[in-house]
Amino acid sequence: MEQAEIQEKIFAYMEQMKGKKKLKEKDVIKKIVEDTGEDKDTVKKALRAMIDVGRLMYSYGGGASSVEIPSEEYLREKGLLK
Repeated sequence: MEQAEIQEKIFAYMEQMKGKKKLKEKDVIKKIVEDTGEDKDTVKKALRAMIDVGRLMYSYGGGASSVEIPSEEYLREKGLLK
């Protein structure tokens, strides 16, 4: 499976879970590995690539970090959305 396909699966899962539960990076990786059968490192690289380009972002709260889809306001601030 190509990285772009893995990224689409990650994004679909993130959209499905949005507002329901804060997901840690390891939770996302574990779910996608289960669903696709890809190895952990491949999924982790795809997730990190999405974070690097701003499609996903880390957030911090309560002493824990989580991964989430950035808001449109955040994307505008960073110049990633017009």
